[in-house]
Amino acid sequence: MLRFGIISTAKIGRELVVPAITDAENCVLSAVASRDLGRARQMADRFGAPHAFGSYEEMLASDVIDAVYIPLPTSQHVEWAIKAADAGKHVLVEKPLALKAEDIAPVIAARDRNKVLVSEAYMVTYTPVWRKVRDLLSEGAIGDLVQVQGAFTYFLRDATNMRNIPELGGGGLPDIGVYPSVTTRFATGKEPERVQATVRYDKEFGTDIYASVRAEFEGFELSFYISTQLANRQTMAFHGTDGLIEVVSPFNADRWGEETVLLSNRGHNETRAFRFQDSRQYVREVEAFARAAMGENEAVFALEDSVRNQRFIDAIYRAGKADGGWTEV
Repeated sequence: MLRFGIISTAKIGRELVVPAITDAENCVLSAVASRDLGRARQMADRFGAPHAFGSYEEMLASDVIDAVYIPLPTSQHVEWAIKAADAGKHVLVEKPLALKAEDIAPVIAARDRNKVLVSEAYMVTYTPVWRKVRDLLSEGAIGDLVQVQGAFTYFLRDATNMRNIPELGGGGLPDIGVYPSVTTRFATGKEPERVQATVRYDKEFGTDIYASVRAEFEGFELSFYISTQLANRQTMAFHGTDGLIEVVSPFNADRWGEETVLLSNRGHNETRAFRFQDSRQYVREVEAFARAAMGENEAVFALEDSVRNQRFIDAIYRAGKADGGWTEV
């Protein structure tokens, strides 16, 4: 069993990842750390963790954990991923790992010098939904892929939420723009070459709240939009010469809607539905991470892949300032 410690009592940890750790067959929650010992103890008691710490440093220095899950604000991810690796702990860190691709290099160096596993928590890459999409594309189920379209939106104008605070790494592209990009790259195995984008910012918060993106890959295009101030929507579609793949619940599987991949033929008069009952994407993520950390031959989201995905996001920001011109990734 891989013994996890949690840095902070953040909502995503409480509601999604920590329950996944306690449900996983090869993980156990051993400790919770918070700047407030009372909050750490409360969360530890809630999930049956035997240890609570009043500082992150104290937990990292202990021998009661093997790995750390980091759901801190984005601006602190790189710092604490490095500190955890230097403490000899394996690290699962929430996405986005960094706000610039160049900031990931020190994390890679910390991973390598300490010989630990460090992985960015892209739960979508562990789901049977997205693995099915990848398989269908590789099998040529829709012929030649020409166009990928996507959207991910929600409405949030809470000034105290870190997503609306630039200093904490807030903004729509770091929070949700990473999903159309990472799933397209995961499903196709290809990288964007150049991009056009419109990026809009909130005058009060200073964070990006809307982006419309067009990216060229070898052989196909990706177009998507994201927003933190639009009615909720999630969709991804892959359009080919012989058919169409639509992902019904592409990102928040088991919370957004039915986990289904729809495959339609060229005439759209025949559709096959591939349904997945409760893919448990966070459980799959932590179980795969644990297997890899304990030396099994298990593929996880690598830091080198994190660099490639962040380069895409960085290019979108640059393209948003380029007056509609193409920007190299």
